[in-house]
Amino acid sequence: MKIQGVYVPLITPFINDKVDFNSFKRMIDYYSSKDISGIIPLGTTGESPTISDYEYEEIISKTMEYNNNRLPVFIGIGGNSTSKVINQLKLVEKYNIDGILSVCPYYNRPDQRGIYEHFLKISESTDLNIIIYNIPYRTGRNIENDTIYKLAELKTIVALKDSCGDIKQTASLILNPPKNFSILTGEDVLFYTTLTLGGDGGILASSHLNTEEFIDVYNAVKNNNHQLALEKWKPLSKFIPMLFEEPNPAPIKYCLNRLGLINSAEVRLPLTEITDDLKNRLENILFDK
Repeated sequence: MKIQGVYVPLITPFINDKVDFNSFKRMIDYYSSKDISGIIPLGTTGESPTISDYEYEEIISKTMEYNNNRLPVFIGIGGNSTSKVINQLKLVEKYNIDGILSVCPYYNRPDQRGIYEHFLKISESTDLNIIIYNIPYRTGRNIENDTIYKLAELKTIVALKDSCGDIKQTASLILNPPKNFSILTGEDVLFYTTLTLGGDGGILASSHLNTEEFIDVYNAVKNNNHQLALEKWKPLSKFIPMLFEEPNPAPIKYCLNRLGLINSAEVRLPLTEITDDLKNRLENILFDK
């Protein structure tokens, strides 16, 4: 089945430096009541670099328990050591997940050959569906479209989360997509643009909030009602940039806490809580002051 629609890359709620599973369950119950296409725990929005090995497996286990087959689940699993990623795959394969979201190797900055070989080895090591994640401003390397076309030929690589930061590259790929391959934006501000070009959806941190409106935009475009989609999109387009003025997911956690969905806005170092200025501006939007 083609991967499309709105996927929520779940934050990891903390309280007193422990994973707050009460809030985590509340979140999964809440988003399961929406018409989203799936959830993705343990991505960078879930502060995965700060999650211990023990917490990592516990979060997967609790996700599957709380979700209870209501939504498709893709698990964030990536890194800059191919062998370590493959070893970690053996852990996640114990659970009945739908697939993984795997980022381009970061810091060691492989060339296109290395990027291809990295994902080839991962693909050969699992039957799980793989969404590859291209976000060069975090990883230091862009996955070029030629490499994406080659990777899309592999059976288990089924989609791309596109945060390449180059609208020309994005448009070229969407207008000439690989066969049976989904292109989802990871740039929240480009959700409407991606859809109208023919993209398949988005993996959107900001869809933690105003979730129904994101789904309305998606449905309107898919029903060829572009004017309605644009009207739905305009207020979202003003709100989204505020959620990324300071490091993600701190602003989103602040909002979720203020709305009562999680018990604390706590983030783990090196992230810090948002500034009072941003808090005040978010308050004005959240509560229409």
